[in-house]
Amino acid sequence: MDDTMQQEPRSVDTTSDEEAMAELAGRLQTIEALPLDQRAAAFGAVHDELRLALEGTGERTGETDDSPGGR
Repeated sequence: MDDTMQQEPRSVDTTSDEEAMAELAGRLQTIEALPLDQRAAAFGAVHDELRLALEGTGERTGETDDSPGGR
């Protein structure tokens, strides 16, 4: 197999659930303080990140989700 065809291994997220929740809560509080137009864009970005994490799509690596409703 050609070296250019191999994918790099995904990094393992070592953040605990408590740390992740605290980070998200802080991020959401920061977003709430933004002007409405910036707030909408920031919440949209959070939504997209959470969707990717929960759906487990490989969008960052170029993979696609072939499950029903996948993108």
